[in-house]
Amino acid sequence: MRENYREIRDDWQLAKVLHEGLEEIKRCAFQNVNLTSESELSLSHSYTDCIFLGCTLPRGFKQKTRDCLFFPKMGETFHYRSHLYTAEELYEGYDPGKPHTLKTCFDSRVYRHYLKMGKMAENIKETLARTLHDHSISDSLHAYLKARDPRTIVGVMGGHGIERTAPSYRQIVFLSKRLTEGGSLMISGGGPGAMEATHLGAWMAGRETEEVEDALATLCEAPCFTDERWLETAMAVRKKYPQLDYESLGMPTWLYGHEPATPFATHIAKYFDNSIREDSIVTIAVGGIVYTPGSAGTMQEIFQEAVQNHYLSFGISSPMIFLGKDYWTNEIPVWPLLQDLVARGKYKNLRLTLTDDQEEVVEVITEFRSSTEPLVP
Repeated sequence: MRENYREIRDDWQLAKVLHEGLEEIKRCAFQNVNLTSESELSLSHSYTDCIFLGCTLPRGFKQKTRDCLFFPKMGETFHYRSHLYTAEELYEGYDPGKPHTLKTCFDSRVYRHYLKMGKMAENIKETLARTLHDHSISDSLHAYLKARDPRTIVGVMGGHGIERTAPSYRQIVFLSKRLTEGGSLMISGGGPGAMEATHLGAWMAGRETEEVEDALATLCEAPCFTDERWLETAMAVRKKYPQLDYESLGMPTWLYGHEPATPFATHIAKYFDNSIREDSIVTIAVGGIVYTPGSAGTMQEIFQEAVQNHYLSFGISSPMIFLGKDYWTNEIPVWPLLQDLVARGKYKNLRLTLTDDQEEVVEVITEFRSSTEPLVP
């Protein structure tokens, strides 16, 4: 097997490889970096079997290369990325004091372009650009998670329509806070409702209950994501309670671009292709998934995860925890269905828990994390 490509993602890594004194640079993947910042030094090397993705190159550079691949920037709206998004990048151009600027921020511009070109675009340049963008997100996601114990990655699934004033929103906030403080990296679909509550809990990790209550009071001034001040209140909480010690990962999609991405996620993997995004969420959450009340999207995620666990697709079955006994037994009777399917052997290897107790959720996740059961790489 040939050695993997060395990935060059930022100016520091670029400077390092250019100053190593190698006459010939081999098998490097340069990702969205500007080689004109050190044009003379860049041109002093030759390059063999390298990849250049969305890079800015000095004049005459390609004459110094052999067996290299070049992927140019495909457009002005979005491009190949070398790292995951931040809330600041997605909402670049938004001014909390001017609500109308939400319509002109980077995220909104991309969404308008996405709709204009068509959700199922036929323009080959557009589809290639989206594919390259999503590839860069997946690659950045892999790099971000590479050093993390997979069992520490815990997902929360639930409805985007849960309002900030709902008891279930509050429950998710404090559960996520507790799990984050216990060493979990919380992930979700990165939107409003239960997803926002997940990242708010992670954002407020390490703080006192009184501070969380204050943050909730601010957010409840705009309970629904369709309220004009939804993003403004979130930004106010971020400003008042900055987070430097804990992280969380949101994974939204422009397919549901009418739902704003939560700014409480410190790292955001936003995709065009929802199928990649959906499968990635349930695959990444090796440490377990907590299912809170939700509708069609949550149902889809339940059975996606059940399939992976049944077939042990990645070498292990992760906990599936249903938070809300009445909801999952009566309102959406997924629990009795899964119990019946397991009893009849239609599903195997599932680790199922039904509870109303936050402590039980923490216990199940903690016990699984301490398991010595090996993961298949």
